[in-house]
Amino acid sequence: MIALVVGGVSAARASEHVPLPKPRPAAAPQASVAGAEPAETEPAPAEPAEPGTAPGATAPAAKPPSACRLALTEQIAIAPSIPDITGPGGCGGTDLVRLEAVVLPDGGRVAVSPAATVRCGMARALADWVRADIAPLATSLGSRAAALDNFDAYECRGRNRVRGAKLSEHGRANALDVRGIKLADGRMISLTDREAPRQAREAVMQSVCARFTTVLGPGSDGYHEDHIHLDLAERRGGYRMCQWALYEGLPEIAPAMPLPRPAEAPPREVAADDERGPQQATPPQPEAAEPVPAETAEREQAEPAPPPPPKPAKRAKAKAASKPAATKPIDLTPRTAPAAKPSVRGKPAPARPPA
Repeated sequence: MIALVVGGVSAARASEHVPLPKPRPAAAPQASVAGAEPAETEPAPAEPAEPGTAPGATAPAAKPPSACRLALTEQIAIAPSIPDITGPGGCGGTDLVRLEAVVLPDGGRVAVSPAATVRCGMARALADWVRADIAPLATSLGSRAAALDNFDAYECRGRNRVRGAKLSEHGRANALDVRGIKLADGRMISLTDREAPRQAREAVMQSVCARFTTVLGPGSDGYHEDHIHLDLAERRGGYRMCQWALYEGLPEIAPAMPLPRPAEAPPREVAADDERGPQQATPPQPEAAEPVPAETAEREQAEPAPPPPPKPAKRAKAKAASKPAATKPIDLTPRTAPAAKPSVRGKPAPARPPA
């Protein structure tokens, strides 16, 4: 009994010196109690699989943007990225963009109408060309560039749309056909118009031939008479092609009808018979009649005029069968010859007198 009391006193003293555990932090997860049912949690929604992938297969990791894509910012061009294209016969390409507009250094925009599907490198080359060359050209003409007339961009086809020809750079999304440049004041600089200012067309030709590896225009092959073809085709030895004839005035083949003579043109001149030089052509004058002697005139007045010759008698028109004569119908029924009369027996036939 005494031992129990002593042991209880010592245990009470020991409990006063034992430290208690710290309180459980509020952010700690709830402790699971043995035998308790787990709380129901909603499963996370599964991400939809991309078309063309098998169920349960992991989607391929997105490709990192190329160096061209990182450099082609919205301060240079409005060109959102589009998926790669894989077409028949090698058509298509990678790192593609839809070039909608070029942003000028002053913040203005030059629209590409319609938007062009090209590779990123081609879009960057077009943006640099518009920003560095076309914008100053438009300023020199007293206006600013507003739009680029896009005739053709990506198209899966052969060269010049000829069946069986080599794949065109258009099929690789590496080319653009341009017809003209529209200014903000409404003017249109048609790059193939013979009446357009030659100085402006020549400036554009020099700039594109310096920036692009292929330039085809009028006079190149007969397929580019109404637009300018630009591309960045890579050739052996860095070969470049610039074929664009700057025609002026009328074509070499004369039109069907001549142009009207200008009002300010000098009068036409014809060669003279003598050596006095050219003289103006005068309309021919009627020759003066020779004078008739007075006696001859009195005699002609005194003599009566001869009577007019008689008119020839009209020939009677032959009564030709203008109308077909009425013909009797032909009787085609067979006829039998009349039967001969039988001779009287015993009596000779009377003899005919001699003629």
